[in-house]
Parts: sequence; structure tokens; C-alpha cells
Amino acid sequence: MKIAEISPYDFAHPGGVQRHISSLSSELISRGHEVSVIGPCSKEDPLVDLENVNFVPLGRSIPFPTAGSIARISISLWHEWRLKSFLQSEKFDIVHIHEPLMPLTSLTAARFSKSTTIGTFHAYNEGRSKGYILGKRLRLLERFANRLDGRIAVSEPAKIFHNKYFPSDYKVIPNGLDVDRFSNPSKRPTVMKSENINLLFVGRVNESRKGLRYALGAYSRLKWQYPKLRLIVVGSGVPDKESYRVMGERSLDDVIFLGPMSESELPSYYQHADIFIAPNTGKESFGFITIESMASSTPVVATRIPGFQSVIKDGYNGILVDPKNEKSLAEAVKKLIDNPSLRTSLELNGRLSVEQYSWKKVTNSILRYFNKVKSISNNTSKKSKNKVF
Repeated sequence: MKIAEISPYDFAHPGGVQRHISSLSSELISRGHEVSVIGPCSKEDPLVDLENVNFVPLGRSIPFPTAGSIARISISLWHEWRLKSFLQSEKFDIVHIHEPLMPLTSLTAARFSKSTTIGTFHAYNEGRSKGYILGKRLRLLERFANRLDGRIAVSEPAKIFHNKYFPSDYKVIPNGLDVDRFSNPSKRPTVMKSENINLLFVGRVNESRKGLRYALGAYSRLKWQYPKLRLIVVGSGVPDKESYRVMGERSLDDVIFLGPMSESELPSYYQHADIFIAPNTGKESFGFITIESMASSTPVVATRIPGFQSVIKDGYNGILVDPKNEKSLAEAVKKLIDNPSLRTSLELNGRLSVEQYSWKKVTNSILRYFNKVKSISNNTSKKSKNKVF
């Protein structure tokens, strides 16, 4: 099949959606499909691997606050008209739009695609979405959503969230993971000394929803009881004010901040950590960092939020604690430090659990859904409908 993968987010600032597109495209190409990836890119070359992919950059992006994070999206009308022309000239079998209701690239693709059009919804928010509420009241986003022939949600929480605003049939197909990349043994990083108890945090440290302040708080409760315990922080940005406050008040001058890691470097940090902690406070649609740790055979302590609960069964392949509770987080870490057999059990069960997220299996599910929707779309003669409004 000839497939277009559409991203609203900038490929010069990699995030989960762009990495999802990169890995999915690579797997599709390996199976003989022709793939074009289309999205903003503020640099000459994308910073995610798009080898063998026809990449069509659509100009620069601007930062836009959303769901406790920063989305870098394009609002260039000229580039959106380029996208319209490209879609019409290439005549794709499938136009696969990620975050199909995100301005402006995804909305444009939904508006002008005359191919079988499928949207994958990645986002999740525990609260109300002001953008969705406004768009629904004005009946703007609903008109774009109705252009989709099929809808995929990356988790049950993502499905529930979007179904609340735009009711339809959503097929849950989880994010994929290059399991081999995280499970194949790698060299121990110098900073992760074998004689220490290495506690690992991975996430953008300037986003409060990633919960760094609670990781720091839990560490401060344990470090004097376990002198060999070390907290290692991997992630971009500068710690937020609350994190700085905790470090200052509790004299945490031995936390190791490593900054962002390349995709090739990251697995070694997961593999050689003794315990991985994910103290995120919410707005996570899927437990991506937790399955990366599971694939690396490292036990996970994570917060009891919907995105993480969709992949972690408490006591089986990880330990769940209440969000925004450094005491509970510290108690769970202590439990694992003192109980090596429990750590081993979580490692084994986590490694077994993560196989369902391999890109081979996820791509199988996506292709089955593509073919099903394409067949239904062709039978209902969708092309007779005018998609331009």
C-alpha cells in the first residue's frame, strides 16, 4: 500500500508521536509498503530516524502549551496548501493522521484527504480540554473528526478521553516499542557504578507533570538509610522551581543530572539501573517509559494514573503508588531494595508483559485495521462525498 503518515509535531524536536511515526514507518517499509512522512521540521534534517522514508518537511513550528507540555506545531497556511496539493497528487491508499484534531497540519490533512483516512489519537487529559470544548461548541473540530474513516486510540484512557468529546468507534492499538533495542545487553554507563543502588528517573525535568520533585523527595527520605543509593536523572530542560526548592531545603547536592540522551544511549541506562521510578502526576495516555524499563528487565515503581495503569498490573510487573506522594514512592523503593526476590519477579514478569508491544505485533494490528477500514470505505463509496468545506 501507499501510505502517508502525518504529524502535527516538529521533527526537529522529537517526542513520543514522532518516534511512533518513525518506528511504524520503518516497519511498514520493511514489509514492502511505500511510506511518506509529512510534518513540520524547523531544522534542515529531522532528529528522528527516517531512513528510507520519503520525508516531506512542512516548514517551521511555534511552541504551543498543551496538556501540561509544549507542542511545537505549524500554523503556516502556505505549507498547509502544499500539503493539500501533495495529498491530491500522490493518491495515497491510506492517509494516517496522528493527533488528527491538532492544528494545523493534521486538520488540513483531515480536511483535504480523499483517500481512506485514519486518525490515531495519542493524547490524554484527566481534566477538561478547553480546546476540545470550544471546538465542539463551535462545531469546528467535529466537522474535521467526521472526515475520518477510522479512529485508533493508543490506550483505553485515550479512547475514553476522546470518546467523551467526539463519540465514535475507537480501536485501541497500543504504542509500539523496539523491544530488542532495550533488551539486548549494552555496556554499563560510567556514572552507574555497580557498587551503588542506582535509582533512575527519565523525563523532561522542566515539566512538573513528570513528577521530578516527588522523585527528589523520595530520594531524600532514603539516602541516609542507604548510603549507596544514587538518583540519576535523564531528561532535557532545567528543573522546575519546586524541584529546586526540594533540593535546596534537603541538601540534595549528589543528584546526578545527565541531560537528554540519544535513542541509542538510553537503553544502557535503563538496563543498568536497579530500580526505575516514574512519579508522573497525570496527563499520560500510555506508560511508554515504563515499558522501556520492562523491556530492559528493570523493576518499575510508577504512579497510579490511568496511562500507567493501562500497562502495569500492581505487584505483577511493577508497583503502583499514589501520585504526588513522595512517602508512598519512598516506601515502594525501600520495599524493592530490601526484597531482591520481588525485584527479580517484577523483572521477569515485566519482560514477558512487554512482548505485546513489539512493533511487529503492533504493526500487524495496525495493518489489519487499515485493511478493514479501507474495505468498508471503498464499499460505502466515500469518495462520492465532498470532503472540502
